[in-house]
Amino acid sequence: MRAIQITELSGPADALKLVDVPEPEPSHPLTPGAGVVIDVHAAGVSFPEVLQSRGEYQIKPDLPFVPGAEVGGIVRSAPEGAAVQPGDRVAAFCFLGGFAEVAVAPEFLTFRLPGALDLAQGAGLILNYHTAYFSLVTRGRLQAGETVLVHGAAGGIGTASLQIAKGLGARTIGVVSSDEKERVAREAGADDVVRSDGPWKDQVKELGGADMVIDPVGGDRFTDSLRSLREEGRAVVVGFAGGSIPEVRVNRLLLGNLEVIGAGWGGYVMDKPDVNRQIGAALEPLVEAGHVRPIVGPRFPLERAGEALAAIEERRAVGKVVLDVSS
Repeated sequence: MRAIQITELSGPADALKLVDVPEPEPSHPLTPGAGVVIDVHAAGVSFPEVLQSRGEYQIKPDLPFVPGAEVGGIVRSAPEGAAVQPGDRVAAFCFLGGFAEVAVAPEFLTFRLPGALDLAQGAGLILNYHTAYFSLVTRGRLQAGETVLVHGAAGGIGTASLQIAKGLGARTIGVVSSDEKERVAREAGADDVVRSDGPWKDQVKELGGADMVIDPVGGDRFTDSLRSLREEGRAVVVGFAGGSIPEVRVNRLLLGNLEVIGAGWGGYVMDKPDVNRQIGAALEPLVEAGHVRPIVGPRFPLERAGEALAAIEERRAVGKVVLDVSS
């Protein structure tokens, strides 16, 4: 089968190679016995793959390896008792191996794809939307009527957070850097949009402040995120796509009775099958109601995976970057 391998740790431009490799065995290290074997139609591309191309991600497989954490495709085989069956359209999270024509995923991270979503949207469903739900609800304790400020509001995590927050009855404010990203954030449900290169903290305060900040970006804007919170607000740390890890002056937490909350979805749910199933079940009514609609951005053929990673690294992408693997 065709697949993309990371063959060296030199970054997106040089690390990725298109190769022919044997199809994977129908097993997965997180699943006793067989996993779900999937004919991949679309593979989602995310920031962790950028880090993997440099050896900077916490998961460091031996070289060479096939990256790709999430896919949309058709089930070829499934273990007995699985919630999906051969022929089902699915969204699946396989951790590794998704940049290939065939991938294997744990049963508890494979979900039947609703008819309202296509396979490219399926490739953007689990990592972003499970992370967003985990960040907003499981960790952030979101309540209807609260205001949520979302950084990186035109990206994969950002658009997912806006859609879920709106679906759960929150008011939403997106932080973006361009007109095009503002368009995408508003499409995803942002009630208000502010610009990251302007006095966004003051504008958020003029809008009444936020009860929660969802921050997948990090960097030097984090202090202003704390300043934009109302009393008893929560800043939820999702990642550091901006490159630098901020430090917190804890006196700000004391003065505002604020919380800084970590939301590390992958490390938390990896050994908790029931949590994955619960989040999947919680998202179903949001899909049915039309709130959850993954916004697919740039699409690349499999052989141009390096360009797809570069688009993410350079923060040029809006919506979910997808590799079209097969039709």
